Amino acid sequence: MSDAFLWRDPAPLVLASTSATRRALLASTGLPFEAVPPEVDERAIEAGARAEGLAPDALAVLLARQKALSVSGARPGALVIGADQTLALGERLFHKPASREEARAQIAALAGRTHALHSGVAIARDGAVVAAFVETARLDMRPLDADAIDLYLACAGGAVTTSVGGYQLEGVGAHLFARVEGDHATILGLPILPLLAAFRDLGALAL
Repeated sequence: MSDAFLWRDPAPLVLASTSATRRALLASTGLPFEAVPPEVDERAIEAGARAEGLAPDALAVLLARQKALSVSGARPGALVIGADQTLALGERLFHKPASREEARAQIAALAGRTHALHSGVAIARDGAVVAAFVETARLDMRPLDADAIDLYLACAGGAVTTSVGGYQLEGVGAHLFARVEGDHATILGLPILPLLAAFRDLGALAL
C-alpha cells in the first residue's frame, strides 16, 4: 500500500521540526509530509514555565504545543505535529552542552543515576491543538570514573555537543548505559506508535 492510501485526511501532514532524526522517524512510517521549521523561543518558554513550577514532562508537552501552533496558522486545514523533549534528573533540566567540557560535566552528573527523557507531542489544526501527549523513557547510566568519561568523549567526538546529556544512545553513547526502559522512538524524540494512534482517533489514517 502506498503512502497516498495510508493518509486519508484531505489536508496535508506537516512536521514542525528541523530535527533530521524526527524527520527520519516520521518518514519511516510511509506517511507523506512536509517539514517546516517552527518559530518559538524555547528557552523563554521554558524559563516562564519553570518559574510557575511546571514539571519537566509537562514542559515537553508545552513546547510541543507551541511548536505546532507556530506553524499551524500558516497551514490552513493541515494537521501539524509539534514535538519536543526534556531530559531531567529529578527536577533538574539538562540542555545540549555547548562544549566538550559541558558534555563532560553532564555525563559526570548523570553517571550512576537514572534520568528521564520526556518526549512531548502535540497535533494542531487551524491554530488549535487537537491532540497532545507525553511519553517517558528512563535510562540508567553506568557509574563512570573520569578515565571512562574521557575515553567516551574521545570516541564520540563532536557528537557530544549535538544531543542533550552529551550522548546519542543510537551511537557510541550506548556504552554508557546499564539499562533502558522505554520505546526507542521515545528516546529519539518522536513516539511513533502513540502518534499513529492519535491520527487514527482523528480519522486521518486508513490503516
